[in-house]
Order: sequence, then structure tokens, then C-alpha cells
Amino acid sequence: MNTNNFYLIHVKGHLDERWLRWFEGLTVEHLDNGETRVSGTLVDQAALFGVLSRIRDLGLDLLSVQRDAADTEGNHSQT
Repeated sequence: MNTNNFYLIHVKGHLDERWLRWFEGLTVEHLDNGETRVSGTLVDQAALFGVLSRIRDLGLDLLSVQRDAADTEGNHSQT
């Protein structure tokens, strides 16, 4: 059973380039509204908690976490 889920995580501010390696394997986008979106597929909740721990360790303000259900073709529909 595949439990991979696609996550969209928003944090306040734009990440410094030196912090991007902390999110290797995920997409990091600086948004026009001053937020950063970190997104990607994570294998389980432990992996999600690992990303959230990195956000905490960097002292970033977590704004939201959204899980999208990924279908087999890689399309995402919000849940």
C-alpha cells in the first residue's frame, strides 16, 4: 500500500539560499507575498515531522501545512 502524500507547507519570509539544502528533495518557492512554499511528496508522517522539525530548528514561522492526495499520474487534488 502506497502511503505517499504530497504536501504544501507555507512559512513566513523567504528562505536564505544556505538553508535550501535542509529541504533537499522538495521544491522551495519564494512567493510574491513574502512567503516561502515548500512542497513535495513525503513517504509517511515521520518524514513530514522531519520537515516540520527543520522548519522549527531554523526558527521559521509556520503558516500552514496542506496535504494533497496524489493520484497515480502525479496530479494533485486538495483534501
